[in-house]
Amino acid sequence: MRQLLAVLCLSMWCVLAQAGVIKVRAYDDIVASGVLKVAMYENFPPYSFIEDGKPRGVDVDLANTLAKALGLEVEVLWVTPGETLDDDLRNFIWKGHYLRPDVLADVMMRVPYDREYSLKRNDVGELVNEQVVMFAPYQRERWQSAYDDRSLEELSSVGVLRFHPVGVEIDSVPSFYLSSVFNGSIAKMLHHYPTAQAAFNAMHAGEVDATMAMRGEIDWMLHNAHDHHLKLAENAYPNMGRQAWDLGMAVHESNRQLAYALEAQVQELIEEGGLKKMFNGYGLQYELPDLYQAQ
Repeated sequence: MRQLLAVLCLSMWCVLAQAGVIKVRAYDDIVASGVLKVAMYENFPPYSFIEDGKPRGVDVDLANTLAKALGLEVEVLWVTPGETLDDDLRNFIWKGHYLRPDVLADVMMRVPYDREYSLKRNDVGELVNEQVVMFAPYQRERWQSAYDDRSLEELSSVGVLRFHPVGVEIDSVPSFYLSSVFNGSIAKMLHHYPTAQAAFNAMHAGEVDATMAMRGEIDWMLHNAHDHHLKLAENAYPNMGRQAWDLGMAVHESNRQLAYALEAQVQELIEEGGLKKMFNGYGLQYELPDLYQAQ
């Protein structure tokens, strides 16, 4: 009886343990299903957002194009950003979120293509993202400023902002940078807003004279503003560190076959100019990732 009870308990434990394991879909299973599950950041124009009840944005268009080339349709899994990118990769690529532990994406968009980040280790020397493969860089992003020429003749140096109010998203890289550069002399001119769009709108309304965000966001907002007084700045960012970075995709490390298939399509889009056209359609500049600039 004791042996039977022990066997039953072991069997029950195995069932429960198996129930807690999320199965990553193999490439053949993805193709058979006809659906590619793609994780994208929600409310993140111009890359991924909802408009008229439908997903829109550069990442949405790219995902649809890649999926179509593989004979698939896209199912969007909206990502609410966690505290770190590591959290987002864990929740959507290799472990699952505790609120919906049975949901994993096949691929995640807008992931840094960065060797240093991919080899990052924790306090005990373990690779933080060893279950993730980051691949197919498709865009080079960088920081960008814009200004209103009715209040500011030109913005050729960040130092000009010591004398002009500038709007930035709260707790963002532009906020931290502008509050510290030039010995913090710009900090008193900073106006903080909940989003980059809100900071841009404040500039458009005349509340501030300039703003700073990611170039894609600035391009998109200028494109939609239709105001020739709002202009791109050409200033540099002294003492900022990394000012440009490449973005690609991520899959579970067991699904390299999917990565290879998607990577081939991305390369074709880049070489034939399709990706540049996709970005330009949203009013964005397109800069080749470093991988392709070297070719």
